[in-house]
Amino acid sequence: MSAAPALRIGTRGSALAMAQTTAIANRIAAASGSQVEIIPITTYGDTSRESLASLGGTGVFASALREALVAGDCDLVVHSFKDLPTSPYPGLVIGATPKRADARDVLSARDNLTLAGLPGGARVGTGSPRRQAQLRAHRPDIEVVDIRGNVDTRLARVNDRDLDAVVLAAAGLGRLGRLDQVATDYLELSDWPTAPAQGALAVEVRSGTMERHLATGLAAINHVSTQVTTAAERLVLARLEAGCSAPIGASAVVDDGLVFLTATVYSPDGTRRIVSSHAATPDSTAVHDLLAAAEDVAVRVAADLLDEGAADLAPLGSTS
Repeated sequence: MSAAPALRIGTRGSALAMAQTTAIANRIAAASGSQVEIIPITTYGDTSRESLASLGGTGVFASALREALVAGDCDLVVHSFKDLPTSPYPGLVIGATPKRADARDVLSARDNLTLAGLPGGARVGTGSPRRQAQLRAHRPDIEVVDIRGNVDTRLARVNDRDLDAVVLAAAGLGRLGRLDQVATDYLELSDWPTAPAQGALAVEVRSGTMERHLATGLAAINHVSTQVTTAAERLVLARLEAGCSAPIGASAVVDDGLVFLTATVYSPDGTRRIVSSHAATPDSTAVHDLLAAAEDVAVRVAADLLDEGAADLAPLGSTS
């Protein structure tokens, strides 16, 4: 029997993107019997120094990957799921959602400081409007600094004492093998909900019939609970017509036969927030019933948030 043809996997060229794509590529290769080739693709978000908010959301990281996939330059692409716009992209579908890593944010601070232990006036960097709002809500006495750059660039500003701390995703640091070295405070989801689908990856493919070896590889890496919880969280964004960079935190879990979802919308200055939580009981443990429950809770949570004035609180109305 001849070997399955090689699969070309597109990814951003950053150290983090390459690390997480390599892990996915190895799993797909093992399951499908295919050789894999990783193809780095430069996106506008990687080269621009503009703030994330001014760029119009983290969809700027996904567009070049998607264009390469549609053009046939690769067979699948790996995204950080939180960077993927909620609106469908013509000709593409999510082929697999691997098991989610730690969804929390962490603080990386000088002198092993925690968020509570930072002195007044401390300079804390992040490019995320959600994290900026949360920092202002939890510590209105510190200075929040809008920053860009990869993980090493951000950590270097703490090491150089230009900043007292930065806020980063635990999942990204973990995939780089840096979490134990640099995390000085874990920010718990109950007090600090993170971006919808944070910690998860999305493997995107062209829609339609796919080669058997690709389908086999995708099936092997898909994780149903992650598929369901990320669907619920992202559906809130879609219902609110909110972009990936909107100051919104969401956290869903599948537990004891229920799908739970909590979402929070913040004012950019962190002085106000609106929270909604709902649960749904799936008709069965079948994937389509779990996804139906995820949609149910997302619709109800989004309706609550809008009824309570979320559209007046935060910049909504763009799903880019």
